Amino acid sequence: MTIHPGAGGIESQDWAQMLMRMYIRWAERCAYDAKIVDIQPGEEGGIKNATITFSGDYAYGYLKAEAGVHRLVRISPFDANKRRHTSFASVILWPELEDDVPVEIRDDDIKMDTFRASGAGGQHVNKTSSAVRLTHLPSGIIVSCQNERSQHKNKAVAMKILKARLYDLEVKAKEKQMEQYAGDKKDIAWGNQIRSYVLQPYQMVKDHRTGIEMGDVDSVLDGNIDRFLRESLKSRAGQS
Repeated sequence: MTIHPGAGGIESQDWAQMLMRMYIRWAERCAYDAKIVDIQPGEEGGIKNATITFSGDYAYGYLKAEAGVHRLVRISPFDANKRRHTSFASVILWPELEDDVPVEIRDDDIKMDTFRASGAGGQHVNKTSSAVRLTHLPSGIIVSCQNERSQHKNKAVAMKILKARLYDLEVKAKEKQMEQYAGDKKDIAWGNQIRSYVLQPYQMVKDHRTGIEMGDVDSVLDGNIDRFLRESLKSRAGQS
């Protein structure tokens, strides 16, 4: 899972960090292993992006429907005039691939950079350039990993993520081609949020695809998203 804030500086960066915490808390509730493999903090607060891996039975199946734009409405804690703000963040997901899935990545197509890790992780992060950034030149995809203690391990994790993203890119290209044949002209735009989290002037979380609403926003932001996940699964099953 990768989380990106929308436009709006610290407001959306703080919202992206809140979403990251929500999914990590959900993983803890479900006894899944959640690991932050890359994170870029914002200058004043929040995050500019984060990549998290989830390990456990059916983790991708449950989380797949979380991909999309998430909208937050609240009284801004960063606004001295206490005005209401709307923030957006996007969630992107890929399944981790088995080793036998054929995705060819040529060495000549990859540029590797090393740097010092910026997040928590012990004294070693500030002493060695163990973090790895891989750039896939043909596609422009950039993947970073800074969680592991060695450059070798970070590169291995980054390669796994890159492989999954390239496979996802190929699948989406085929789906788009099939949509053109079928005449499906649905526009997936940044403003088409899948879920809204409203803290002011009332409290409610609403999933715009299933119509499910919950009033306890604090509980949802603390990882209680199972009802949304179940209804999304039912909705997808009904469409298949």
